[in-house]
Amino acid sequence: MKLSFLSVLCIMLCCNYTLAQNTFPKNSFYLEAGAGGGFGSLNYERQLTKKPGIGFRIGGGFYTEDGFYLSLPVGINYLFPLKKKNHFIDVGFNVTPFFKDARFNATGDDKYVNFIPVVGYRVHTNKDWFWRASAAVVANKFAGTPWAGFAIGKVF
Repeated sequence: MKLSFLSVLCIMLCCNYTLAQNTFPKNSFYLEAGAGGGFGSLNYERQLTKKPGIGFRIGGGFYTEDGFYLSLPVGINYLFPLKKKNHFIDVGFNVTPFFKDARFNATGDDKYVNFIPVVGYRVHTNKDWFWRASAAVVANKFAGTPWAGFAIGKVF
């Protein structure tokens, strides 16, 4: 009886481990320079499907030009798988409000919103890490500016 129980338990654990290896990690936590969050941001991203596809992100960051600005990037993205395993084209759109001196009640030019379409190349490593290089256009009430970004983080 003990032998059959241990055998069943072992088979279940092996199957669970094997199935877990084939699922796409839904969560990521990463640092990003440029792109959606200003000069730098710390972000959480969640894929909404079992396979690479649509996801959302939220984070906090900063921008420094004419003072310190707190940024709160929020966005959606879609991962298009490439032929090479764990390589993707990452297409997204971010809405990022900025608040001068981290004052949420700021007015006028002390507060503004960026609208940022982003296209990037993303790679998931075998060690549960990912990196992404991206190009973006930052559009706000002041102008539209080409922008670039790089992100590195942990997927889980």
